Amino acid sequence: MKKILLASVVSAAFAVPAAAADHADVVVIGAGGAGLSAAVTAHDLGKKVIVLEKMAFVGGNTNRAAGGLNAAETKPQGKAGIKDTIETHFNDTMKGGKYLNNPDLVHVLTDNARYSVDFINSLPGGDLTDVGMMAGATNKRSHRPAGGGFVGANVVKTLATAAKDKGIDVRTNAKAEKLIVKNGQVVGVQYKDKNGVKTIDAKAVVLASGGFGANQELLTKINPKLNGFGTTNQPGATGDGIILGEKAGADTVDMTQIQTHPTVVPNNGEMITEAVRGNGAILVNQDGKRFINELQTRDVVSAAELKQP
Repeated sequence: MKKILLASVVSAAFAVPAAAADHADVVVIGAGGAGLSAAVTAHDLGKKVIVLEKMAFVGGNTNRAAGGLNAAETKPQGKAGIKDTIETHFNDTMKGGKYLNNPDLVHVLTDNARYSVDFINSLPGGDLTDVGMMAGATNKRSHRPAGGGFVGANVVKTLATAAKDKGIDVRTNAKAEKLIVKNGQVVGVQYKDKNGVKTIDAKAVVLASGGFGANQELLTKINPKLNGFGTTNQPGATGDGIILGEKAGADTVDMTQIQTHPTVVPNNGEMITEAVRGNGAILVNQDGKRFINELQTRDVVSAAELKQP
C-alpha cells in the first residue's frame, strides 16, 4: 500500500458548482494552512482539485496561529541583517523535540521552510516580512506580518483568496467519512454534506485535517494526565483525519507527544503568543515572583507553572 501522510489557520465563502464534479486529480481533506497550500500548489501544477472542509469556514487551526512561521536563510532575514543558518534551525528544532524527532523529517522542514515564506509572500496579500524572536530559537527567524501581527489570519486570508481567485472547488460543511481503497491504493473519498453522502473519485488524496487537541476523549485515552485540560485548538480539531487514515491502513507515530502551551487565557482557549515573551514579557506567580526563564521550551515553562502556588 502506498504510504499515507498525515499532515499536522478569516473565513471565506466559496460557491460550489451547481453540478459538482464527482472526480478530481487531487482531493484535499482539510482547508487549513496545510490543505489550502496543497490545493493551490496542485492547481498551479495543472491538477483538478477538490477541497473538503467539515467546518463552515476555512482556516482550521491556522486561524489561531499567532507568533509566526519559523524559517532560516530567508529574504526577510537577509533584508533585516539577521545572520541565521538552516543548520542552526535544524539543531534548534532537534533540541526542542528532545532529539525524539525524525532527523530526515526535520531536514524536510528546516531545509524548505524558506520556500514557504517565499510562497506566501508571492501571493496577493501575503505578508511574512517581519521577523522576530521566539522561545527555543537561537536567532530571530519567526516570520509574521509587518508590525508583528498574527501570522495565521494573514496566511489563511491569503490562501483562501488565492484559492477563490483560481477557481478551486472548496466545499465547506463537507465532512470526509471514508477513504476509498482499491487494490491497496486510496482512490477516492466518501463525504457527507447537507444533501447527504457523496463520493469523489481521485488519483490522489491529501490528508491535511490537523490534530486532535479538541478531542478530550482521545487526549485522555493517550495521556490521562491531560484530563480536564483545555485546548488552544479550534473545535474541529478532533482527529478525524487520523482515524480515517488508520482505517485505511496508515500507521501513526508519536501520538503521545502532546504539547501544552504555557500562556493562554483560561477557559476560552485564546493563545497569548510567545512573541510577547520574545519581546521581553516576564512570568510571575501570585506572589509576584519570577520563577522561570520565559524563553525556555514550552514544556519546561508549563511544568514550572504547574509547580506554582
